Formats: sequence, structure tokens, C-alpha cells
Amino acid sequence: MPRHIEDHNYVTIATFDELRLAEPLLRALKGEAHAQPTPIQSAAIPHILAGRDVLATAQTGTGKTAAFLLPIMHRLAGSRSRPHAPRALILAPTRELAAQIAERAGAYGRFIGLGSTAIFGGVKQHAQLAAIARAPDILIATPGRLLDLLNQRRLRLDAVEHLVLDEADRMLDMGFVRDVRRIVAQLPKSRQSLLFSATMPKEVLALAGELLRTPERVAVAPAEIVVARIEQKVFLVDTADKRRLLLKLLADRALRRVLVFTRTKHGAKRLAMQLAKAGVSTEAIHGDRPQNGRVKALAAFRSGGVRVLVATDVAARGIDVPDVTHVINFDVPNVPESYVHRIGRTARAGSGGVAWSFCSGSELDNLRSIERLTRGSLPRANGGSHGPANEPGAGRRDAPRKKGWREVRAAA
Repeated sequence: MPRHIEDHNYVTIATFDELRLAEPLLRALKGEAHAQPTPIQSAAIPHILAGRDVLATAQTGTGKTAAFLLPIMHRLAGSRSRPHAPRALILAPTRELAAQIAERAGAYGRFIGLGSTAIFGGVKQHAQLAAIARAPDILIATPGRLLDLLNQRRLRLDAVEHLVLDEADRMLDMGFVRDVRRIVAQLPKSRQSLLFSATMPKEVLALAGELLRTPERVAVAPAEIVVARIEQKVFLVDTADKRRLLLKLLADRALRRVLVFTRTKHGAKRLAMQLAKAGVSTEAIHGDRPQNGRVKALAAFRSGGVRVLVATDVAARGIDVPDVTHVINFDVPNVPESYVHRIGRTARAGSGGVAWSFCSGSELDNLRSIERLTRGSLPRANGGSHGPANEPGAGRRDAPRKKGWREVRAAA
């Protein structure tokens, strides 16, 4: 049975200076244009700095990565790790998330003299072994590759002082719980443990009871915090007209960096090819694409080499790309929480963003489920009672043509 876990409210903190982080970290934050802590950072960082275990409910888009990286770096500063023996271990469920955390660790730690590296499967391990030999202070890893290296005796975990389990619910969904337990068994019992999860089902709470010691519990409601600062709009459109509507919207160069979500891998591949054929610089990430291809596609999108990235939910989990101007739901997700995950990609570290959804008649039930979750009706772009008729997509060519659609749209 899990230990009793107390809930604690957070207070708003106006500046990172109030958190009393080390000066090199504050300097790095200014360079990253992070002016004010997000709610999850305000809630978690003081507890982590104090050495307490933390159980946090937070998802991508709330600033959770900095919430655990910054205080860990503060506590590690001033001493060095031995080769093959990191002092902080961060476990992530996917390669993309591990790479994103490593990128953030490099950005936040560039003035404080701490090294970090990421290890994950799907690529050759030679370069990763070389990085481990350079004595990184912080190791970010997926469970499978980490266990491989532990079994080869290329790595030791007896010096770990801080453990982070990120996206724990996703870790359990992917079947990593046994691997996590095998890894934790090799860690010192005297350590700080932090568990972050977007949701808190009983399985996550049970795992928290195993890993954490009398933790502080902090929570940020993503549907209220992330969604509130995003300009949202729904385009009511037939499935057959979605691609044409997307191309019409992309004609506006204000859509500088666009993340487009599809429901299936096949849909992502087909849409990416269609956009590229129409002259839009596009890449795609999905489960059928090899890892090196996914890494290259994400790097091109992050650098601005491509304007549009088409992704499925699974492949995009953990993506953290700055300055995404628009998220477009080409397909309305059938899981309401996925909508919040998706649109949060355009509202990073307290900034705002734009999220548009293309909704066909068959997707109206999904739309209503999202509106129940977010506790509000999403504005309609192309007519109806929620939006002006002259918005993009409202013209005659973009108007849905199927019989009965007007009645369906009025009921939406």
C-alpha cells in the first residue's frame, strides 16, 4: 500500500530570484527569457531545494522540466561526479522526451559547470558510452537502454543522490514498471526521489508509495492553466475539405512554426506528403519512422528548417519546441486529455499561443467531451453562434457540403 501523501497548496512567486537559486542558474534563466516561475515551478522547487521527496501532477507545457532540473542543479553545484557514476538520474519513457530534457539541462547548466547526457535506444551506444565516461553529473535515460548498459557493467548507480521519474503514467502505460523497479533496486536507499505525472491513477500512486518517502504533493490543473492562455478556435469542416482548409490557412505567413496533429500514423504520413507536394516545408514524426529520422525531423523543426511538423500523439509526447506559433488538430482527439497535451505545445513557459481544431460531423462527440473537460465552449471560426462568418474557412468553397451538416453544426 502506498504511504499517505499530503497535498500542499502553492503560492505564486513573482521572480526566480525569490527561489534563491544559484547565480549561474539565474543567469542562464535570463538568457532563456524565463522571467517568472510557472505554478508547478513555484510549487515544487522550494520542496526540492529543501531535500524533500515530491509527488507532482504536471504535464508537458507547464514548465515541469525546469521544476526538477533547476533545484537538482542547485544542489549538485560545487562538487564533481566520477566517470560512469552520475549523481542524478532522470528516467523518461520516450527517446524524444529524454532528448528534450537533456537539451534543457544543457541550457540551464551552461554557467554552473555541471555535465549531463542522455542515453536511449534506437541508436548505437558507442557515443553514449563515451559521454558516460566523461563523468556527467546528470544522466537522462530511457529504462531499456539504461538496463542494457547496467547489464554490461558500463555504468553504476551507487552514487545517485537524486532520482526523477518523469511522465510516470506514460511509463506505466508503456510497460516499464518492472524495468523501473529493477533500476531503483540499484540506487542508494538514501536519496531524494521525485515523481512527475500528468495523471494520478491508482497504479501511479502505488508506485509513488514504493519510491518516495513522506513526499510533498503538488498539483497543477493543466486544463485550467495551460488552456486559459491559448487562443482556441474550431473550424467545422467536412473530412474531405480538411486538407484544402489547412493549405488555405498556411498561406498566411504568420503561421511561422506549426505543429499539426493527426490521429493515426498513416494519416500523418499521408498529410506530410501532401503538404510537401503543395510546396510547404514539412516533416513528420510517427511510430513507423526510424528513430534517427524522428530525431532529424524534430531538429529541423526546432531550428526552423521546416515550417510544419505533422505528428501523432504517441510520437509527440514530451516534445518541447520553443516558439511554436500554432497547433492545429487536423483530427479532433478522441481522448479529451490529449487535446490539452496537444495545444500545450504552443504555450511554453507562461507564453501564449494559438490552437485550431478541424472538426467534422463524426467528431462532434469528441469536441463536446473536450468542452466538458475545459469547462467552456470553444469558439467556432466558420459561422454559427460562436464566431464571425468571415473567419478563414467560412467561405463558400470551405463550407461543409454534406446534407444535414447545418443542423449538426447548429447543435455543436
